[in-house]
Amino acid sequence: MGKINRSLKILFLFNGIFVFAAMLLGPLYAVFVETIDENVLAISFSWAAFLLSATLFTYIVSQRGDSLREKEYLLMGGFLIRGVSWLLFILAGNVFHLIIIQALLGLGEALGSPSFNAIFAEHLDEGMQIKEYSSWQVIQNVITALATIIGGLIVANFGFIPLFIAMSGLAFISFFGVLVQPREVL
Repeated sequence: MGKINRSLKILFLFNGIFVFAAMLLGPLYAVFVETIDENVLAISFSWAAFLLSATLFTYIVSQRGDSLREKEYLLMGGFLIRGVSWLLFILAGNVFHLIIIQALLGLGEALGSPSFNAIFAEHLDEGMQIKEYSSWQVIQNVITALATIIGGLIVANFGFIPLFIAMSGLAFISFFGVLVQPREVL
């Protein structure tokens, strides 16, 4: 993939850990929801809550996010909120709980994804944009494939609670990993 600058390596590392965490659940979300409510609409309504929340909060972030000098604080907020939200899945007992948790995940998504993209764009090297975007895409695809398999193995052997704990732990590692970086790095 070629030489990637230090800032992007750090961004790729901690966002890669986070993507791995998120994709541990990936397609298993539908299976999890069915353990709470067997009605297929529970999956549809809770996923729609995530998408609508992410859309609303992304709009709000779009209006205020560029005024922040340190975009990594938004990224860390996204990691933290989603890590806490995944722990809340352990306590979910009905569709209303799922909708609330998915709305929180939408907030985390709205903070994390645009800030990741902004930080990424700030650190692209002139003349290497395609290479650097492609490098991230390759990394993300491999991580996603591995995580979906490992997530399935965890659920098949241990259930959803250990999965959510692992996901949250990895999100917190990403949060603290970015937090301890000198601000000039990201």
